[in-house]
Amino acid sequence: MIHFKKVRWKNFISTGNQFTEVILDRSKTTLIIGENGAGKSTVLDALCFVLFGKPYRPIKKNQLVNSINSSGTEVEVEFQIGTNEFLVRRGVKPNLFEIIRNGEPMDQEAHSRDFQKILEEQILKLNYKTFTQVVILGSSCFIPFMQLSTTHRREVVEDILDIKVFSLMNGLLKLKYKEIQSEVDSLKITEGLYKTERDLEEHHLDKIEKGAEVKLKKLEEDRMKYSDDLNQRQMKNIELSKEIQELTNATKDHSKLNTLKTQIGTKKAEVDKQRDFFTKNDDCPVCEQPIKKSFKKLRNSELLDQSKKYEDAIVEMDSEIVRLNDILKDMQKKSSIMQHNIAEVNALSKLIQKCIDEMEELEEAKEEQDSMKKRIEEMNTNLQEVDFRLKELKEENFYLDICKNLLHDTGIKSKIIKQYLPVMNQTIQKYLTVLDFYVNFHLNDQFEETIKSRYRDDFSYSSFSEGEKMRIDLALMFTWREVARLKNSTNTNLLIMDEVFDSSLDASGTDDFLKILNELESQNIFVISHKGDVLFDKFHSILKFEKQNNFSKIVEP
Repeated sequence: MIHFKKVRWKNFISTGNQFTEVILDRSKTTLIIGENGAGKSTVLDALCFVLFGKPYRPIKKNQLVNSINSSGTEVEVEFQIGTNEFLVRRGVKPNLFEIIRNGEPMDQEAHSRDFQKILEEQILKLNYKTFTQVVILGSSCFIPFMQLSTTHRREVVEDILDIKVFSLMNGLLKLKYKEIQSEVDSLKITEGLYKTERDLEEHHLDKIEKGAEVKLKKLEEDRMKYSDDLNQRQMKNIELSKEIQELTNATKDHSKLNTLKTQIGTKKAEVDKQRDFFTKNDDCPVCEQPIKKSFKKLRNSELLDQSKKYEDAIVEMDSEIVRLNDILKDMQKKSSIMQHNIAEVNALSKLIQKCIDEMEELEEAKEEQDSMKKRIEEMNTNLQEVDFRLKELKEENFYLDICKNLLHDTGIKSKIIKQYLPVMNQTIQKYLTVLDFYVNFHLNDQFEETIKSRYRDDFSYSSFSEGEKMRIDLALMFTWREVARLKNSTNTNLLIMDEVFDSSLDASGTDDFLKILNELESQNIFVISHKGDVLFDKFHSILKFEKQNNFSKIVEP
């Protein structure tokens, strides 16, 4: 319960620089009187302004500042909720907004709008609309419940029943929906990117592995082929080397034979020269003595034999030289073949080494493949995590759907409203009866009214007179206060009515209304009226406002 204790204000509308103070819990009933413009309704504006930042009447903020003093507007209200004492202070020129709880200022680092939200939702647990339906009833600015749209009617009732929290929860639920949907969208994008990257990596890896396998097989085949060719050529070279070695030994005599042939040819030429001498000369050229024919004949015969031997030797040597020349040619041919094979062996060795190097490179490339496999595994792990989170969000959405159905207007709120509707309708009917207004008034769960007379004739709110409308409005207001008290949501000691008796209630209605006021328990009721002379003796206390020197003040009645 909110127990209002005191409200005071200065430099507010028509009030001067001195605080005007009203004790709100002093009397059960208080009549506020005064001439027009004396400042009677200022208490309404002050309470609404200090609690909600706007006055009861449609007055602009800059018009709240006293036009004479032009600054220093300040309004304070003191109230108690449970064991906590509160002081709310609000001002204009300079701007001021403070909430003091148990003597300690509350943290005001938050924006003023957020601070106002704290005051309404966490402390008062009522807003301006509910306050002006349950706590204040005025003839000029009050919009009766029956003149509100069905949506606004529902908002008032939800505040009174303290179930608007479900609407707030529903709002939070919608935000949660958006958060989840945003995360789902983000995760699906991430999932798509992971899948694309993984598929590309897998395709690239598969291509590399297949290419490497084919290439490795080809390299191994080439290496084996080159190795076989190399072995064959090396074996052939060994054979050729042996043959060449043998031929080399045979050709060593070739030079000696040529030398010997030359020497024998020289000796044969000398012998042939001597034969030619003895054939052509009969006399010795030295001594000029005749050469004996027998000596000449013998000598010619010896030289001829000797020349014949030399000639035979030369023929024999020529034959051997021809044979050795053939051997030499064969050796040169085999040597050429061997040199070619050596070149082929070197080339094959290089090709084999190249194959080995490339095979080693392919083996080293497996490290890159292992790295790619690791990345693919990581992406698969990430995809599993994304999939798991998506399943979590799907499950969370499932439960949110359940909460959504519960928090919808047709859900738990509707059940609570339907639970209280019979009480509301009974209470409305009770107060209508007390106010001597005999109609059957019924609200459905959409807060649409059905009004029937004793004879079951259908009526609408607008078909009644102003006095009858006022009786309905009063009955509804007292009903909301009673329901609020029962629900302990908008329960308060304060009730202020502005010019209720001055407009639509006749004498009988006034008496019935006063009877209701006096029956209300734990209430501090303020009634603003011009009918002070009629009502003076019907209230426990009187507050009189007067204009003195252009400033509104409270004076003794």
